Amino acid sequence: MVSRVIPVGPFDLVIFGATGDLARRKILPGLFHRFQVGQMPDEARIIGSARSPMSQAGFRDMAGAAIRQYVPEADQAGSRLAQFLERLDYVAVDASGDGGWPELAGKLRPEAIRAFYLSVSPSLFGVIAGALQRAGMNTAESRIVVEKPFGHDLASAEALNAGLRHCFEEHQIYRIDHYLGKETVQNLMVLRFANSLYEPLWNSTHIDHVQITVAESVGVQGRGEYYDQAGAMRDMVQNHLIQLLCLTAMEPPSKFTPDAVRNEKVKVIHALEPVPSQDIVRGQYRAGGGMDSYRDHAGNPDSTTESFIALKVSIANWRWAGTPFYLRTGKRLRERVSEITVVFRDPPRMIFQGAQNLRGNALIIRLQPDEGITLRTTIKDPGPGGMRLTEVALDMSFADALGPEVRTQDAYERLIMDVIRGDQTLFMRGDEAEAAWAWADPIIAGWQDTQGVPDAYDPGGSGPEDALMLLHRDGRRWRGIGEK
Repeated sequence: MVSRVIPVGPFDLVIFGATGDLARRKILPGLFHRFQVGQMPDEARIIGSARSPMSQAGFRDMAGAAIRQYVPEADQAGSRLAQFLERLDYVAVDASGDGGWPELAGKLRPEAIRAFYLSVSPSLFGVIAGALQRAGMNTAESRIVVEKPFGHDLASAEALNAGLRHCFEEHQIYRIDHYLGKETVQNLMVLRFANSLYEPLWNSTHIDHVQITVAESVGVQGRGEYYDQAGAMRDMVQNHLIQLLCLTAMEPPSKFTPDAVRNEKVKVIHALEPVPSQDIVRGQYRAGGGMDSYRDHAGNPDSTTESFIALKVSIANWRWAGTPFYLRTGKRLRERVSEITVVFRDPPRMIFQGAQNLRGNALIIRLQPDEGITLRTTIKDPGPGGMRLTEVALDMSFADALGPEVRTQDAYERLIMDVIRGDQTLFMRGDEAEAAWAWADPIIAGWQDTQGVPDAYDPGGSGPEDALMLLHRDGRRWRGIGEK
């Protein structure tokens, strides 16, 4: 099976922060993969930029080393890497000063699409946008890409938006959330809106509840100082989990266009109810199993920042009235897992004996590590001796269904090329980011006002005991982290 490749026109992609970790791990390898499948025209150029002086040859050497490290050897295809590296250039730019901007402007072609990827601190977003504007590099065919965190609260998000919009139009601004570039997340929309089987059931009449889990087995070592200022709520819930919730809960858009899709997502965020304190569980991993505690990694022995959070969220609209959404995310949990579980209601009357212990129907959408979709159903246990019921899973993993010759692309590959195409469907709009902060801010303020301390939990488990009780008190249970 060969995927259809949609070519793009000539472009100049400038990567600010090109010597940083994200550029080396994700951006440059992702661009190389797109080059490998023929999605990058011969006229495409990639210009790295950072404060450090570096020659063109030095940047190519650094990029080549990163690709050899992060791209499987079988995908490097010999001389193709050398051909890709020929498209790379470098300009040293002082983002907060005057140095390097004229040289960068001189590298850009007036006829090419221009994309500026800001893989830098959010404090530099407005500074760089202003410098690009003053240097005359913002043309009608320019786009600017900004990474999370997009603000620390509503006020800072509004300030970031104002700084970007002062120099760029909204249709030129791409707020990237790599979760939206995952194949399974995009398939969620197709599953709902291209199949008549699911959409008639996609409401509170038939769905009992929805679970969204993003679990990580690693701690915060290496980024503890940043994380201690953010916490799980700011780092994960306000952006990644809310995006997954929106795609799960949104109404069908009138058409598949960027604004039509994003309009429906914003409606979901505006319909989110305030979350009372009894529906929130915060946790912080302790030391155990030879591993340091969160406070050790954060370098703060008195930290009250959460490394785990679980919430029960309600959506105030007709489709979802009475159907709760349970969100949880955390560090140092049993496995690295991201999935959405849609649990359907039981039949109104079960006529088979012994069926009460079965878990019922559920649709599990796995985002990582094994992308795929599972439908949990109830069937008769084969054999004589009565009507015995059992559960089976109708399972589809992309690796098995599409075959080994089809490689599931990394989220950054899809999103970067969408920037070049000018397709904003999988990117957050400014009002969307602000609406998410407007919902999240009162939740965060609630525990800051009371100076609440997160519950300690052991590494390698499923989080604090109170998170289990969040569902148990409603007669439900979490799907196990890593459960097959």
